[in-house]
Amino acid sequence: MRYISELREGGRIQDIYLCKHKQSAVTKNGKNYESVILQDRTGQIDAKIWDPNSDAIGEFEPLDYIYVAGTVSNFNGQLQASLKQVRKAEVGEYIPADYLPVTKKNTKAMYQELLGYAGSVKNPYLSRLLKAFFVEDKEFINSFAKHSAAKTVHHSFVGGLLEHTVSVTRFASFFADNYPSINRDLLLSASLLHDIGKTKELSFFPMNEYTDDGQLLGHITIGIEMIHDKASQIEGFPELLETELKHCILSHHGEYEYGSPKKPAIIEALALNLADNADAKLETMTEALENAGSDNWLGYNRFFDNNLRKTGNI
Repeated sequence: MRYISELREGGRIQDIYLCKHKQSAVTKNGKNYESVILQDRTGQIDAKIWDPNSDAIGEFEPLDYIYVAGTVSNFNGQLQASLKQVRKAEVGEYIPADYLPVTKKNTKAMYQELLGYAGSVKNPYLSRLLKAFFVEDKEFINSFAKHSAAKTVHHSFVGGLLEHTVSVTRFASFFADNYPSINRDLLLSASLLHDIGKTKELSFFPMNEYTDDGQLLGHITIGIEMIHDKASQIEGFPELLETELKHCILSHHGEYEYGSPKKPAIIEALALNLADNADAKLETMTEALENAGSDNWLGYNRFFDNNLRKTGNI
């Protein structure tokens, strides 16, 4: 199988992929075409069927596995496929695992690391809260371990939420060890819980799409509700401590223009914002480098608003 990450401008696409999305559209000249998103475990590519009435284009629906043939070009800095032939693949022609992007890291090892951080929290109320989520709530644990951390941009793969959370908590632990004014228990708890709302904001793979709650509320609001619900079941949970924890979650995007309801007002919230931003950007850059071809220059990246380049050999 030729994976999407191996496709290059000017080359051909000819293999079986998962149809993640399909939508009929009309050009400015009034010509009908189909817009399709193809996916495998290495990523996605935008594709167009400019002649959907052709005899070479068979019937298929979103989430079907389809055989496609066509060419690959560059459109606005992104690869795009023009499909000349499409048919629905038969069972046995494909292996479903090839089409679900999955973390390259050991899920069990990451979860044990997460439990280690949770177990190091000494505050009895925060410790009890973390245990309620990550030890006792089996439905939540299953969802958390399998979810992505985003629809696109970074950690958009099975296990991505767990990988991102552990990485953010590593940064947070470093900050707490080096800045004595930080309340380590509060920062680590906020780091472990900062994105739990994504378990309800996004659906499971292969869809990995926004749910109704995700569209209407967003993962920050959802996460705040989840924390309040659990904390309310812990007798004597201090009101101020819950407020400070929720403030960290509310402000972890840092700026209003980045979807943050609040800006960081306490040092733990600032540290969480820095940790979250660092991991998101470094992972985005890492994924761009991994998907790059042999050229040193990767081209324009809209997330960084810049042309990216590989580091030269020294």
